[in-house]
Amino acid sequence: MIYLIAGEPSGDLLASRLMKALREKTGGKVRFAGVGGETMAEQGFESLFDSSELAVMGLAEVIPSIPRIMARIRQTVDDIVAKKPAVVVTVDSWSFSARVNQGLRSLHTGIPQVHYVAPQVWAWKKGRAKTCGRYIDLLLALLPYEAKYFTPYGLKVDFVGHPVVEGGAAKGNGAAFRAEHGIAENEKLLCVLPGSRRSEIKYLLPVFKDTVALLAQKHPDMKIVVPTVATVQYAVKAAVKDWALPVSVVEGEKARYDAFAAADTALAASGTVALELAMAKVPYTIAYKMNPVSSFLARKLVSGKYANLVNILADKEIVKEYLLEDCKPDLLAAEVEKLLTDEAYKDAEVNGAFDVLKMLGADGAETPSQKAADAILDLIKEK
Repeated sequence: MIYLIAGEPSGDLLASRLMKALREKTGGKVRFAGVGGETMAEQGFESLFDSSELAVMGLAEVIPSIPRIMARIRQTVDDIVAKKPAVVVTVDSWSFSARVNQGLRSLHTGIPQVHYVAPQVWAWKKGRAKTCGRYIDLLLALLPYEAKYFTPYGLKVDFVGHPVVEGGAAKGNGAAFRAEHGIAENEKLLCVLPGSRRSEIKYLLPVFKDTVALLAQKHPDMKIVVPTVATVQYAVKAAVKDWALPVSVVEGEKARYDAFAAADTALAASGTVALELAMAKVPYTIAYKMNPVSSFLARKLVSGKYANLVNILADKEIVKEYLLEDCKPDLLAAEVEKLLTDEAYKDAEVNGAFDVLKMLGADGAETPSQKAADAILDLIKEK
């Protein structure tokens, strides 16, 4: 048995692909338990509790949730001890994962502990690298430069590549999507991606609403599509009812990728979806806004020039970022307008972003999930 813990939608997708790779590698002779979301559930995974409880973002937003989250940590550790799996694999969501790994390690169970997706210590909270070395046995990294931050603490790190390169982001059916939603071939379509956390929805959607209102002045016939996930679908649908342009809200991976293929450009929260847009060759703009207290703390604690991984890997701004106090409707609308009307500008972004993906394992013989599965199975054999 392999115990998986994925506390957020991005981790849920990674874990579901890992499940598939582990089944392939073992000929189906593997069982799973733990905490996961809707994509894992599609493969028959039964979660210990609803993982949407863990999708909390922003330093100020976390504080009211601490008692509930601490209870879930204790519940998870107790469940691991009771089930005695061959290995525990925590996926992303390091704040929750670290405490589970710490609690489990303190019990000296001897169960191997793996974390998939390195905490972004190169951006903020560098002390987490030392914490990783103390509580886990193997770190599976998505980015080629991450190992150097963790190996000084005696932690084994395997670079497996970024799972975005194995997804279907580049395989959507744009024509079918437009036909299904009554969008003519010559009509502009803006894909709006406000994130998967409740706090992201709360702070980004009002800004995006005003951005769309500004764009409607020049593009009254433009349509909007908002791909979302189950954890925030009702909040999203309620928020977009009175937007200035017609909005289609869609759910599921296939619908999201079809929307990418149909879209002329996108407006997205900073996160994994930005890499998916690059993979789909959709020109996009990055935005992010948080609670004022969280924003103040982020400015003090976060280092690094960029938030978007494409820009971080390229070490230059290929995709425009409008973060925190710069996340304003007029700035966002102007950038979206430029991507809609300036072909040379749009092509430069699309080609530059796609070139960066080659650094993430896009040219490998095995997928990142297959490499991660190999590393986990090798660790089980060693133990």
